[in-house]
Amino acid sequence: MSWLLNLYRTYEKNESQVGIWKTRGEDREYTLLPISHTTQNAHIEVTVDDQGNFLRAMPLKKMNTLIPCTEESASRAGAKVAPYPLHDKLSYVAGDFQKYGGQIKNADDIPYNAYLKNLQAWAESEFATNKVKAIYTYVQKGSLIEDLVKEKVLHLKNGKLIEKWDKSLEASLGEKPDIFSSGTTEQTSAFVRFNVFSPTSTIDVWRDKEMYDSFTSFYNDQLSDEDICFVTGEVAPSTERHANKIRHAADKAKLISANDTSGFTFRGRFNKSVEAMGISYDVSQKAHNALKWLIVKQGKAIDDRVFLTWANNDESLPDPGADAASFFYDDDEEEETEAVTGEGVAKEVSKAIGGFRHDFDYKLDVNFLTLDSATTGRMAVLYYRNINKELYLNRLESWHKSCAWEHHFRKNDSGKRISFYGAPATRDIAWAAYGPRASDKVIKGAMERLLPCIIDERSIQKDIVKSAVNRASNPVAMEKWEWEKTLSITCALVRKMYIKEDWQVALNEETTDRSYLFGRLLAVADVLERSALGRDEKRATNAIRYMNSFSKNPSRTWKTLQDSLQPYQAKLGTKVTRYSKLIDEIGDAIDLQDFTNKPLDEKYLLGFYSQRRELYKKKTEEETEV
Repeated sequence: MSWLLNLYRTYEKNESQVGIWKTRGEDREYTLLPISHTTQNAHIEVTVDDQGNFLRAMPLKKMNTLIPCTEESASRAGAKVAPYPLHDKLSYVAGDFQKYGGQIKNADDIPYNAYLKNLQAWAESEFATNKVKAIYTYVQKGSLIEDLVKEKVLHLKNGKLIEKWDKSLEASLGEKPDIFSSGTTEQTSAFVRFNVFSPTSTIDVWRDKEMYDSFTSFYNDQLSDEDICFVTGEVAPSTERHANKIRHAADKAKLISANDTSGFTFRGRFNKSVEAMGISYDVSQKAHNALKWLIVKQGKAIDDRVFLTWANNDESLPDPGADAASFFYDDDEEEETEAVTGEGVAKEVSKAIGGFRHDFDYKLDVNFLTLDSATTGRMAVLYYRNINKELYLNRLESWHKSCAWEHHFRKNDSGKRISFYGAPATRDIAWAAYGPRASDKVIKGAMERLLPCIIDERSIQKDIVKSAVNRASNPVAMEKWEWEKTLSITCALVRKMYIKEDWQVALNEETTDRSYLFGRLLAVADVLERSALGRDEKRATNAIRYMNSFSKNPSRTWKTLQDSLQPYQAKLGTKVTRYSKLIDEIGDAIDLQDFTNKPLDEKYLLGFYSQRRELYKKKTEEETEV
């Protein structure tokens, strides 16, 4: 229950954000929903005056609208009649729906009558506003479709509403009307939202805080069935119906549900679902609305799996799955970051993390939640942690120090490639391990498994490292940019795996590690041949082509490489001296007993990367001096 309690507390601490609309991205609007409210795509907007007289109407294109709702209407499905309190589909809000060809499944249970009865109760209550009264006055006239036809919002054929648009109708109606491009499949299923034009208020009905408070107070007054809430421990009106539309407007999956009263859900342990767990209506509404708000505001979704990090007070927090560049470096920074030792990046990490530290961190908690659904109706919490903020920042700092390497694949907002030193993003790690063609199911699974490595400081999974090493050892299977990205990310993982040995990007010329030294030999062979080929030749060198074979049979493959290098050594002339000398030095450092075909471990990639980097660095310095 701790995740529900923390979501409830988040809502309580951020209640001032209710009804304040913000935008994420280019066009995704969101707000912290009031309790007893949800969102719905509207297709038609009808405006009346403060006396309840029709003024105008217009078709909309999937306009996300905040609407009041009851427990029954929020979970209605199929033929069940459960009207929304104010805005709803034509079959509910139009008294002349049947007159114009609308079909009602049950003549004894007409949606319009149920809608009008509920709206009347609200309009005549002590909580009603003038806008609610004006809308009720208009709707009870029962002439909505007639007015919409006059406004040319809806269209008839033989006195009945046209169900679907057909090109044969162009002769009589001209171009395709806007209502058929509004997102609704049929005119009869269009969703209508109401607005009120008033000299005293210019706020739209669906954004009017007075309207929110009016319905919330009215509906809370109707609630009964008090019980103990398992989340707060208080006695309050309970609910068995909990919110959907958690990840997006079309999301039907629920986190909490118990509707199987005839199957084996309870297996004889309980008579009713509330005996297993009771949640008050207020807690359920606030917790779910806080979750919806947080997901749109700062959640990350991959194939409907949501990764969410938040603090109860809505304080800005670093994302555990992000790479170092996302909060260590400025996106507009054009200079390459020079960090050849762990000391340099350690200071940068501490400085960046320090920006999120405050005097009272020991009192604050951070929450991590991962959600996904196996079916369209059920959603599950796959991962949840609640830890002290100070502890989280310490662990995040440790991750970005221990899994750090030099990377060149990042692009800033202007599209310019930048270099950074630090830990890669969990999504990039999954990409390096399984490739760009891996399904979203594989990628999101790997990202979920990596989270505990950061938050709980667990060891990184060996199968992920092995998969990344195998791909990095096979460069001929990918394009150069893809391999370079895979290589640097894999080096970060290998460094994390052998963190006690304290490997760095800077070349280690003192180590006698067999795999590291063989990796250095491979790098020298690669740079030697590349220098002889020149800049115009883009084909892979023999060292790159034989890299996979070299990692499995280093001694035998090295002999093959040496033979293939001879023409390139001859082509370089006296320039080959430093490469030959370096090969001799590295060879001398390898113990004779280690010069075998025993497969290399992951550290050969570190030796390869660092040696190649050092050679290219010196080459650039020499060209600059010339």
